[in-house]
Amino acid sequence: MSFEAAVNELWEAKASDPHVTKAKEAQDAIKGVLEGLNSGSLRIADPPQEGSDSWTVNAYAKKAVLMYFGIMPMKSISSGDIEYFDKVPLKKDYELAGVRVVPPAVARYGSHLEKGVILMPSYVNIGAYVSSGTMVDTWATVGSCAQIGRDVHLSGGVGIGGVLEPPQADPVIIEDNAFLGSRCVVVEGVRVRKGAVLGSGVILTSSTKIIDVTGNSPIEYKGEVPENSVVIPGSIPKKFNAGEFNVPAALIIGKRKASTDLKTSLNDALRDFEVSV
Repeated sequence: MSFEAAVNELWEAKASDPHVTKAKEAQDAIKGVLEGLNSGSLRIADPPQEGSDSWTVNAYAKKAVLMYFGIMPMKSISSGDIEYFDKVPLKKDYELAGVRVVPPAVARYGSHLEKGVILMPSYVNIGAYVSSGTMVDTWATVGSCAQIGRDVHLSGGVGIGGVLEPPQADPVIIEDNAFLGSRCVVVEGVRVRKGAVLGSGVILTSSTKIIDVTGNSPIEYKGEVPENSVVIPGSIPKKFNAGEFNVPAALIIGKRKASTDLKTSLNDALRDFEVSV
């Protein structure tokens, strides 16, 4: 039986028998999925295939993560003089993986970091996937199951939310070459498409209105930032029982050009749009 079939069967069975995951065969299946997530041979969500625009969520992998918490005992974990007490071990063998990790950055077992990733003092949670050439800057967090593309820059204090439940829900997805300015927050399965630039302080939830204001009439998006968009924080009026108040929004004020793939050109583009990062 495949890991996928075994995990799905366990997930259904544990609803009526919470002890079903105590069996060795059950734990082997759960741990097998976690090893795949850790090594990168499995992912919580697979990128679009040629001719498709949709990511494919592997719900069984999320189920395995949730059941992994239940089968792992609490234990002491030491990093030099620093002690942790948790169920999930930390990742190891960074030198072999070709990943630079600056103390006291932490990545949990069950996350995957491709060769060339740089972690400044930051945090990467279980189930996350961070692709090559990406910088996770100081005090940035990559939440559980988040999918981060190649050559992405997550600036200081960026918060990428975790989406573990329900298992079929989309994770937060930051695609290749995106640039997120300091203190941006992206949660609830929002997708930031290739090459997008989020200025400092942009907050995106599944219900945040993302409004393209570059034309004669506004164009509204929810749940995703279009490719190569340059985005800044904004606000829009909303009526409540107590009156009309402004609520957060995100404004698309331009498009990133192909030439801004180079970091020097990107910095020039940010200055052109007067975007703070």
